[in-house]
Amino acid sequence: MYQVEFSKNAELFLDKLDTVPRERILHTLDRIKIRPESFVEKLVGEPGFKLRVGDYRLFLDIDQGKLMIFVIEIKHRKNAYKN
Repeated sequence: MYQVEFSKNAELFLDKLDTVPRERILHTLDRIKIRPESFVEKLVGEPGFKLRVGDYRLFLDIDQGKLMIFVIEIKHRKNAYKN
């Protein structure tokens, strides 16, 4: 089973969220710990993966050697793909 770690930015964003979306994100991350590859999508033209959770997008890095899911960033979908 994979372990989940958060970057500082992702942790701060998660702390600012209301209870319902925060719990939904944490529940989804808990659910994908067994086989994350079947739940995430590869980012086009960039390293990493994205995971859709309601109105939020989680940008992840998956290290299969260490069995680690690293949450790089969490954004609302309206701001997720703007540079």
